[in-house]
Parts: sequence; C-alpha cells; structure tokens
Amino acid sequence: MAAKSLQEQLLGAGLINKKKANKLKAETLQHKQKVKNGKAAPLDSSSQSEELKRQREMKIEKDRALNLEQQIKAQKKAVKGQIRQMIEQNRIRKDEGDIAYHFTDDKKVKQIYISQTMHDDLSRGRLAIVKLDETYELIAEPVALKISERDDSSILVCNNRTEETNDEDDPYADFQIPDDLMW
Repeated sequence: MAAKSLQEQLLGAGLINKKKANKLKAETLQHKQKVKNGKAAPLDSSSQSEELKRQREMKIEKDRALNLEQQIKAQKKAVKGQIRQMIEQNRIRKDEGDIAYHFTDDKKVKQIYISQTMHDDLSRGRLAIVKLDETYELIAEPVALKISERDDSSILVCNNRTEETNDEDDPYADFQIPDDLMW
C-alpha cells in the first residue's frame, strides 16, 4: 500500500473538496517560486568581513569607554573612603566651648562652639574644619593638607601658616590685620 499525501488524505476524509485542494496546491507553488526567486544574493565575503571588523571595533571602543568610566567611579569612591578614614582617625574632640566660630559651608554661614585654645589654633592655622557627612570636625593642619591634595571640597576652613610676601606697592602694608578677628 502506497502512502497518501496529506491532500489526498484530507480529500478522502471529506474535509476539503477538489477545488480547495487545487487552490492550496497553486498557493504552495507560488510560495515556492517566491522563495526561490526572492532570495537576495549573498554579500561578497570582503564586504561582509569589513562590516564585521567595523562592528567589532565599535564594540571594543564602547567597552573601553565604559571600562574607563567605571574605573573613574571606583577611583572617586576610593578617594572618598580615604578621606573619611583620615578624618575619623585624626579628628580632634571638640570641647564644648563658649566661643562661636563662624565659617561658610556651601554659601551658608555655619557656626560651631569651641574653646579659646581651639579658636586660637584655628585662626593661626594649626587646626582646620572639615565636613564629614553632615557634621563638622576639627583636624590638624597637616592632615587637612593631605586631604586637600585628594579633594578640596571636604576642607571648609584651613588658615594655612604660609609666610605672606609683602608687596612693596601695597598701600596697606603698614596696617597689619589680626588673624583672630571674630565676625
């Protein structure tokens, strides 16, 4: 016994008639012709390899840029961690004093209460005020200089003890300004 095609089986079962079977046969032939004639000619191998090479180079460049961005973020995070550690290890305990020391933080005037000796040290540049999260800490001036090398934005007040050069043409050279003025 010979195997029957699907069309013959459907005709034998009475599910389709001859007219419908011929129509399906014609559609399948048309579809086969379209597939055969509609195939695009393959690209030649040289243009294909150039396209692949260009795509690889673009991907490598994109990956390199993303990697550099991640390295910069990691480096900034490491610097912030170093600054935090330096502040926490070297902060000086603030004696609750009766003298208010005013300074600016992000264009706002802030104040902390400190003792007279701390006030003198701040005005002479032996101490500095730094910001740690939302609090203000006092640290020694050498530590503040190390922090400012990494990130200047953490240091709020640091009256450096550098020798000022007197300008010969300065009309106010005879008038010395005291360092410990309170405002």
